[in-house]
Parts: sequence; structure tokens; C-alpha cells
Amino acid sequence: MSDTTVSTETTETPEVPAGTTPPETPDGTTPPEGAAPEGEQPDPLKELPEWAQKELTKVRGEAANYRTKLRDAEAKLGQAKTPEEYEAAVNELKTANADLERQVLVNTVATKHKLPDELAAVLQGQTAEELEAHAEKLAKFAPAEEVEPENLSGGLKPGTSDTGAFDPVAASRAARKRRR
Repeated sequence: MSDTTVSTETTETPEVPAGTTPPETPDGTTPPEGAAPEGEQPDPLKELPEWAQKELTKVRGEAANYRTKLRDAEAKLGQAKTPEEYEAAVNELKTANADLERQVLVNTVATKHKLPDELAAVLQGQTAEELEAHAEKLAKFAPAEEVEPENLSGGLKPGTSDTGAFDPVAASRAARKRRR
């Protein structure tokens, strides 16, 4: 009888929800756990600072809101059967468009004058000039940007001094002379 050894290798595969198949690479193997599927890039949002992540999330939310409003407007225009319904839908869109244009103008002016969101919300005026004038008045009450001091060390930097190297013996003699 011949002795043959049969080896079985087990490979660990990531858990996949029931009813789905794990993603495979072009060579038919499953990618390592935590790797991005083929064609997808790792999320660059995670590499950004927290303030940038918040701002990007806010902007993405606003964009999603605008897309929803566009779909609603398209549906209303598609359902309009009479000229009156069509005119009402068009007027509603014009009003919404004017509101959005004003909001963009307000945001632009507020950013230019470095106003916080709370003060940007109370800007008054319809034209750019009116908004600019009001923003200048409000900017006086906006908290100033915090300016960091130039040097936080509070003393000389290590290895540098105005008088040369520190001599502890001379310093102790000087201290004794002052006591007398």
C-alpha cells in the first residue's frame, strides 16, 4: 500500500450576510478583510480634519436637499395639464429659485466678512450692496479670530541664550553676593 498524504488548507473568509456572495478579485479569490472592493476608492473623508468632515457633510446634505427639490419640481411640471397649473408650478419654481439665489448671496457675503452662522442668518437686505452694508455693521459684533501668541515657550529656547552658555557656579556666586 502506498502512503499518500492529503493536505487540506483552510482559509478564513470575511463574514458575509446570508443571501449574498463575497466580492471577488479578478483572479477569483476574495480580497483581504478591510480592503476596498475593486473599483472603489477608500473613503478620503476619513483622512480629513474633523472641521472639514463636518463642513463636507453639511454641504452634501444641502446638495441632497436641492436634488430632492428638483425632483419635486419636475414632478409638478409633469403633472400640470392646464396652462394655469403650469403657470402656478413655474411661479413656485421662480420663487424657490429666488430664495436659493438670495441664500447663496447671503452665504457669500457672510463668508467674505467672516461672520458666524448665527449672524449670517440675520443679514438683512435683498441686493448685494444692502447685504454688504449690513454685514459690515454686524462684523463689528462678531467675535474676533483667536490669535495665538507668537511664542508659547515663555523663555529662551534650549541651546540658545543672549549671554552665552549658562554657568551654574557663576550664578550661585552672584546669588550669594545678593544675599549679603
